[in-house]
Amino acid sequence: MAPEQSPEQSVTALAEERVDHRFKALPPDAEGLTVGALAAERRNLFTGGFTTPVLALSAESVEANLTLLDTYAERHGLAFAPHGKTSMSPQLFARQLEHGAWGITAAVPHQARVYRAYGIGRIFLANELVDAVALRWLAGELDADPDFTFACYVDSVRGVELMDEALRAAGAVRPVDVVVELGAGQGARTGARTEADCAAVADAVAAVSTLRLVGVAGYEGEVPDASPERVREWLRRLVALAADFDAAGRFGALADDEEILVSAGGSAWFDAVADVFAKIPALSRPVCKLLRSGAYVSHDDGHYRHLTPFNRVPEEGALQPAFRLWAQVVSRPTPEQAFVNAGKRDAAYDLDLPEAQVVRSGRDGSVRPATGVAVTGLSDQHGWVRTEAGAELEVGDWIGMGLSHPCTSFDKWQLIPLVEADGTVTDYVRTFF
Repeated sequence: MAPEQSPEQSVTALAEERVDHRFKALPPDAEGLTVGALAAERRNLFTGGFTTPVLALSAESVEANLTLLDTYAERHGLAFAPHGKTSMSPQLFARQLEHGAWGITAAVPHQARVYRAYGIGRIFLANELVDAVALRWLAGELDADPDFTFACYVDSVRGVELMDEALRAAGAVRPVDVVVELGAGQGARTGARTEADCAAVADAVAAVSTLRLVGVAGYEGEVPDASPERVREWLRRLVALAADFDAAGRFGALADDEEILVSAGGSAWFDAVADVFAKIPALSRPVCKLLRSGAYVSHDDGHYRHLTPFNRVPEEGALQPAFRLWAQVVSRPTPEQAFVNAGKRDAAYDLDLPEAQVVRSGRDGSVRPATGVAVTGLSDQHGWVRTEAGAELEVGDWIGMGLSHPCTSFDKWQLIPLVEADGTVTDYVRTFF
């Protein structure tokens, strides 16, 4: 069904949810309050009754990151559909849209359903959608809401056949817009491997009435042995594919004023996307140059700190890591070892271990750098900490840790305090994984 509320209205409704045992780390004495009422109290993360471990999201860093990517996309003539799978947070979606986002990218049907439940009117699904049940739901959404815009990948003739079969069975009225996905190379992830394969998929789309070809797309992050030149070479192939399809009249189902969609762009190579997309030649219709980076919203202190394109183009700005996981020292069995009460259930660990950054004294609340303190491993509910000679650390201290990989940081927490620099909690970010 069509959403009855805008993203902003839907986010407002989230504030009416009750705080209870479902949400880690929230103050026990807040039980029964609405999220909005708790936010209005502006409690302090350290003295306001929160239990450890607790994940905090920096309000200032999130705002800076939202502004930076909005500015970057506008400067380079790019539309921006940030990948929502990073946060799965309607509040952050709404803020991304407020900062100029074209729409929100999804990867699987569940994500698209969450987006629709919270008023998202334009969705790009970066996957081939062949689930008949999901296609029936999609057909209903499109037919019920003429303003709903949706596009997804196709990368196989068989996929086109399955989509057509499911949509005809569902009695779909509006065709589903699709883009042919060009694979990033042999051994890469999804996508048709050659231009000939792409043409065959496009021919299959043209042969059915339930689908409409609107562009081409792919993901440069999967280019094997990626380097700036290898990534740009693949992006040039993608642009050439769009031009060839246009010259062959393959976008004839589009009205003259509708845009041809050309899309790429994860969080590691969007500078290359901007460079190559700037050289897209004039086509028979306007071109929507769509970037889909998602991890920028929180950035991180590990994987993306090293990979961000802003390392290569520092004059364009810099993203700020927004996550800090606070855990308490619960054991100090030897001078070289300590244990905190946060583990795999609380911290991302698929790419890098958490990074100890600061220590907050359990005695007087003073904060100092975590000199000589390092996280060496994680159990389910414990963090293993090594301490060097002279490192001051005792049971009861809090350790603030930076995290790596935003996607697996968000998905471990359902309600995340949004915290200002002085520790004031101004809001709570709800996630739906």
